[in-house]
Amino acid sequence: MIKLNKTDILILSLLQKDASMSVEAIANKVGISKSACWRRIQKFEADGVIQGRYTVLDPQKVNLALTVYISVRTNQHDDDWYKEFKELSESLIEVLEVHRMSGDLDYLLKAVVADMASYDRLYKKLVKAKLLDVSAAFVMETLKQTTQLPLTPS
Repeated sequence: MIKLNKTDILILSLLQKDASMSVEAIANKVGISKSACWRRIQKFEADGVIQGRYTVLDPQKVNLALTVYISVRTNQHDDDWYKEFKELSESLIEVLEVHRMSGDLDYLLKAVVADMASYDRLYKKLVKAKLLDVSAAFVMETLKQTTQLPLTPS
């Protein structure tokens, strides 16, 4: 775990909001020199705090209007099945997230597709993985969505 001070949090918060900000603009907002800011950002990248820089797209505008959360239960828990399921889920470009869960649910997947027919094609690929139960919940409206982590000083 990395210890973060207030300056670190300000830099990371600014980058979370807009990763295209120049180092100079960040340094000015934080109140440190450009070179000190650049060194901190380089250290965050080297330490794996910053894992990448991405562009967030509007799914509606790129014909991916349907977000679906897929609940998966399986009676297979051996290493071979896990490896196959992991490889399958990584190969499905519609699947954005896969989480192994506690409780009654084994896995929770988040996917984006164009429409119900697209979801059906995804579903047919998923059920080839020897699953006990697959169910889906479709997002009707998104009230909040962010990629920004709630940073606090350590």
